[in-house]
Amino acid sequence: MRRLVKSFGYALSGITYTAKTQMNFRIHLAAIAMVGIAGWYLHLSAAEWTCIVIVIGLVLVAELLNTAVELLVDLVSPGFNAQAGKVKDVAAGAVLVAAGIAVISGAIIFIPKLI
Repeated sequence: MRRLVKSFGYALSGITYTAKTQMNFRIHLAAIAMVGIAGWYLHLSAAEWTCIVIVIGLVLVAELLNTAVELLVDLVSPGFNAQAGKVKDVAAGAVLVAAGIAVISGAIIFIPKLI
């Protein structure tokens, strides 16, 4: 049981590190707050909330993995390296794709409620 608790502590430490050091993660958290308030105000259905929660999770997971990739690349290649830059670009691209999916999903859910 102690190992399980420790593993959750390590995971929370990683999330906290990312929130403290990555501006984009904090931007995502602010967007989550705004979406949550809008969803509450517009009385989203359970299915709509489910979709919102899934895409929020997708974006946060992508951002956390991007941070991990960037840290690892910096560790193994501290100097300039074109391949290392490409690895970071691809990881950042994954976040962009996830965020795009979230925006499209949000538009599908929120626009009809606003017009």
